[in-house]
Formats: sequence, structure tokens, C-alpha cells
Amino acid sequence: MKKSLFKTAALAAALSASVVTMAEATTLKLSHVRPQDTAIDADATRFAEQVNAATGGEVKVKIFPASALGDYTVVQERVGLGAIDMAVQPPASSADKRFQLVYMPYLVKNWDDAERVFAKGSPMRDVVSELYARQNIRVLGAWPVYFGGIALNQDVPNAADPTADKGAKLRVPPIKTFQLTADNIGFIGSPLPFSEAFTAVQTGVVDGVMGSGAEGYYASFRDVTKYYLPLNTHFEMWYLLINEEIYSELDEEQQAALTAAAEQFEAARWETARGDQARNEKLLEEAGATILPVSDEQINKTAEIVRKQVWPEVINDIGADWANDVLDRVMK
Repeated sequence: MKKSLFKTAALAAALSASVVTMAEATTLKLSHVRPQDTAIDADATRFAEQVNAATGGEVKVKIFPASALGDYTVVQERVGLGAIDMAVQPPASSADKRFQLVYMPYLVKNWDDAERVFAKGSPMRDVVSELYARQNIRVLGAWPVYFGGIALNQDVPNAADPTADKGAKLRVPPIKTFQLTADNIGFIGSPLPFSEAFTAVQTGVVDGVMGSGAEGYYASFRDVTKYYLPLNTHFEMWYLLINEEIYSELDEEQQAALTAAAEQFEAARWETARGDQARNEKLLEEAGATILPVSDEQINKTAEIVRKQVWPEVINDIGADWANDVLDRVMK
């Protein structure tokens, strides 16, 4: 009798442990780079709520904002390894330099072109998905962010003139396209990880930041941004990622729930992104930054210089045959 009770208790304990393990396995950690209560944090939270509801609580998504799990370059590597389940963030070219193509400055100049080039079903989305797949990462969706600009901590004369030698040092992401762009329009590019950027500006190591837009500068740099130059340096697109093996371990209904929630996540953002960019420029201004005037002529001149000086070097760096083939498909 005692042996029977012991076996029953042991079986119950084993089943209980199994249930706990299953619950842990279906709680997915999702990293993003912005603080809580920002636009991406709100959208990621809504995505998590939709996944939870669609799966009856079988799959939960736990949000880790503000790069709590590491710089986005590190997070991309860890998602590929399965150490972090999910992320929504910009691509990191440290693992594959071909991701530089996504950041080609002045690839698009307006929101209509951006949606045509970057939306689901586009040649660019197919290319991005292929590059991530090589790292054991699946692209579930995307989040259009903004057109980029330059945040400055000091007054820089002729900031919008791409032919003027400004002598100001800008933190740029560790991606060749940004450094080349900064260097060819009169600034000095200084590659630094995102996690080090604020301190670099605050301590005077650099005079400003390139690589983000009004949303990013307001969220993470508003205390050190005195001037904002909306130069449309690049179009920022973040991707909603999941480790391929972790995705494969989910059943078909759970995968379908993730896919449906990701489609809503992206579609809703295309509807709000344009207005959100203008709103964040206004928020920067209200926080004390001066929005520097930039004319269409200055943007076109900057684009002309960058396409002439920067594009060939980036294309050769990542492989001219591959890059030109992609650009031919993207620019049709």
C-alpha cells in the first residue's frame, strides 16, 4: 500500500514538473531597444496580448524593453543561437555585411516608396528573410520606424549643407554605410554600439548621433539633443524575429497565431508611422531641441553626393554582383 502511494505521489510530482517545463517553454522572451511606454513597446505589448488570446494562454510573450537583454547586435546573435527567443529591432551587419544593403542611404525618399520597397511580399523583404534564415532566424513581420536624421548636442554651422566641412564628430552605428555617409557630407563618423552612444554624447566624446530618427532621439537622447536635423539619411525598418528552432517546436495553431498577430503588428504600424514621425519631431522640440530647417534641394544634393560616393563602396564591400542584382529588383 505504501509503495503504491509512493509511486502515485512520484508520478504526480513528475507530471507537475512536466507541466511547469511546458509552461516555461511556451513563454517567449522578446527583446526591443526602446524604453517602456514608447510606440514600439506599446505595439509589442499588443502583439503579446494577441498571441496570448489566440493561443488560450498556451504561448505567452514576455517583453524586455530598453535593450535589457543586450545591445541589438548581441541580441541578434543570441536569437540565432536560441538563447533569446524573439526580438524586434534593426538588422545588425556584424554577422553578415550584406545587411548593409537595408541601410543604403537615400534608397527611398518618401513613405509611398518606403512601403513599396520594404513591405511584406517585396523583393527587399525576401532578401532580408533569406539573410536572417542563414542565421537560424525567421522573420515574422516588420515595423517601419522613420526616416533618419542627425541629433546634435551643439550648434553646427551649415549643418544641412553636405558640401560644408563641419568638423563635428557623430556617433554612427557599427555599420559601414553610416560611417561613409557621415564622412562624405562633412561630418566625422565614429562607430559605437547603441548602448554607449548616450554617454559618448553626454561626455563630449562625440558631438551628436547619426543612425536614428526623431522617435529614437526623443526616446533615448532627448536630454542631450539640442538640435535636430531631419535630413532623411535613411529609412529605418525593424524586423520581428524568432529563433527558427523555437518556432518549429510550436504546433501549427500556435505558429498560425504568431503569424496572424505579426501581420496585424506590421499593418497597424504602416497606418501610424508617418504621423508618429511628425509627432516625435514635435516632442523633441517641446523637450528643448531646435528643429533645423532642411530644404528639398539640400536633401536632393545630399542624396546625390551619397549615391555617388557611398553606394559604390558599399556595393563593392558586400559583393557587387549580389548587391546590384538586389537593387535592380528593388528599384523597379
